[in-house]
Amino acid sequence: MWKEVRDREAGKILPRLFTSRVRSRRVAALQLSNHKEIISAHRGAINSIQVDLTEGRYLLSGASDASVAIYDIQQASDYGERGLIAKHRSLLFVDKQHEHGHKFAISSAIWYPIDTGLFITGSFDHDIKVWDTNTAQAIMAYKMPGKVYGTAMSSIATAHMLIAAGSADVQVRLCDIASGAFTHTLSGHRDGVMTLEWSSSSEWVLMTGGCDGAIRFWDVRQAGCFLVLDQLRSQLGRRPPLTENPLKKVNASRITPAGKNSARASPSHKRVLPGNAMKNSTASTKRHNFPRGSAAQRLHPGMSSSLNRATAHYGAVTGLRATSDGMYLLSSGSDSRLRLWDVESGCNTLVNFEAMRLQTSKPLQLAVTHDSSVVFVPCMTSIRAYHLWSGVTFQTLRGHYESVNCCYINWHDQEIYSGSNDRKILVWSPISSTVSEMEGESKAADQDNWSD
Repeated sequence: MWKEVRDREAGKILPRLFTSRVRSRRVAALQLSNHKEIISAHRGAINSIQVDLTEGRYLLSGASDASVAIYDIQQASDYGERGLIAKHRSLLFVDKQHEHGHKFAISSAIWYPIDTGLFITGSFDHDIKVWDTNTAQAIMAYKMPGKVYGTAMSSIATAHMLIAAGSADVQVRLCDIASGAFTHTLSGHRDGVMTLEWSSSSEWVLMTGGCDGAIRFWDVRQAGCFLVLDQLRSQLGRRPPLTENPLKKVNASRITPAGKNSARASPSHKRVLPGNAMKNSTASTKRHNFPRGSAAQRLHPGMSSSLNRATAHYGAVTGLRATSDGMYLLSSGSDSRLRLWDVESGCNTLVNFEAMRLQTSKPLQLAVTHDSSVVFVPCMTSIRAYHLWSGVTFQTLRGHYESVNCCYINWHDQEIYSGSNDRKILVWSPISSTVSEMEGESKAADQDNWSD
C-alpha cells in the first residue's frame, strides 16, 4: 500500500485509480468486525436496515416484532473486553407498547433523505408512519389497503417529497409528506408489489418489482408505466457506445430527399381495421426497438399484449438495487436468480451469476459498491459478494446463524451491516493493512528476540 501512496504523491497514479484500488482492497479484506459490536434491542427478525445519507452516523433498523431502533455507529455507548470492543446500544427504541407503535411486523424502515430528524416505517398492520426522531412520535400516518412490503424515497429529489409504497395490493401508492395525503396510484401489476427503487439518475423515475414476476418503470408525472422488463430480451455484456440517435434514422427513412412522405407510407384515405392497426403499431414498435420513445408511451393503457405481460423472473421479484450512476439495475427473484439490466435499453445483460439460494417469503435488501463493481446478496445464512460483470463469487461472509434479510454498505466508514432472522445486526469491516503490517513486524521482532 505504501508503494501506491508514494506513486500517488509522485503523480504516477491518477486520483481516481488510486481511490478505486484502495476501495477494492478494503472490500476484499472485509471480515466480521472484532472491534465494533451492535447490541440489538430487537426480539424478532431484522427486516430492514439503513444508515442516514447526510452524516453516515445513525443506523436505523426495523424488525418483525414491530420494533424500530436507532444506533450511533460512530460513538460507542461503552467498551468491553478490556476496552478493545466498542459496543453500540440503541439511542431510540419504539415497540408495540408505544402509543403510536405498529401492531405487526415492520417490513421497511428508511431515513428521510436530507435530514435525520425524520424516518419512515412500513408495517404488516397496513400502516406507513412518519416519525419525528427527536420526540419519538408519529407525526403522520397513511393507511394502505394491504400489508406493506416496502417503502422508498428518492435520494436526489428536489421537486417532490414522495414516499413510494408497495403492498399486497396490486397498486403502487405515492404518499406526499408535504400534504399528508396520497397523490396518486400506479396501476399495472397483477399481484402485490414487493420491492421498490427510485432511479439514481432521475428523480421522477420509479422502478417496482411485483409478485407477478414483473419489473415496471414509471414516470410519476405521467399515467402508466413506460417500460416492462423482459428476461427474454437481452444484450451480451455492456451497452455498446451510442454512435447515432436511432430516432433520427427513423425520421429520415420516412422522408424522401425532396422533403415529402415516401411512397411506402400508407395513404391517409386508406381504411385500416382497428385490430390490424394495433398489430401494425406493435410490430413497428418491436422493429424500431424504442425503449423510452413516444411509441412506447402510446402503448399505455393499450399495453395489453405480450409487452404488458413480460416477466423478469419466474416468480416474485424480491429485491431491486440500482447502481450509483443509474445505468444498470440489479434484481433478485424467488427463482433464486440474480439479473443485471441495462436501464436505457431495458435488456437483460446475460451476466451469469454463480449458483445461489435466496429466500422466497420476504423482500431482500441488496447492496452495491460505490464504483458498481461488486454486489452483496443475502444468501440464506451468508452474504455473497459477486463481481458485477463476471458473476463470479468474490467473497462469502459467514457469521449469522439464520437467514440474512438485509445488508447495507456505509461508505463513510467503509463497513457493511447485515440483519438476520437470528435478531442480530453484524458489522463487517476491513482489516487495516497498516495494523496487519505492524503486527507482522512485531511478530518477526519477537521471533528474533526469542531466537537469541
